[in-house]
Amino acid sequence: MHYNDDFYKDVVAQKSLELSKFAYVNGSVVGAICTRIEPLAGDTGRHRLYIMTLGVLAAYRSRGVGSQLVESVLNFYEENKDGASAASMEDTAGVGISEEHAGKAASSKAPTPFQLAMKTVDEICLHVQTSNVDAMDFYINGFGFVKGEEVTNYYRRIDPPDAIVLYKKLR
Repeated sequence: MHYNDDFYKDVVAQKSLELSKFAYVNGSVVGAICTRIEPLAGDTGRHRLYIMTLGVLAAYRSRGVGSQLVESVLNFYEENKDGASAASMEDTAGVGISEEHAGKAASSKAPTPFQLAMKTVDEICLHVQTSNVDAMDFYINGFGFVKGEEVTNYYRRIDPPDAIVLYKKLR
């Protein structure tokens, strides 16, 4: 999957160690997850976690890397769903936060904007290409996501261009 520059600018702008992470093996990046908080439809003041992308190098798939990345986001939500203060970095450090960043985050006692926003999050969701049966199985059987609506022509440069929304209610 190729992303335009705006995607990367969005990820960097959110400055969230909790929602966007790399997975490392022997100092090399082997996977990543990028998640953002976005408003639910309508003017409800409620939000959802949206998984923009989850990727694991082919040689490291089926080894739990992707599962650990998704679990780290779900754990962050669970630890902060009531607007809790600092999240435990011990649970997330093993899935790719460098020691330098983990130390900075762990030493901070004030809640981050992302931690405070968790109390307004009601669900987590993502789009999956209709032909990507493995990804659907990963989220549905591994994490309890359910299929939502089909979005025609969601993707611009891949075939088929259609996507299925997968979501999981968190509250």
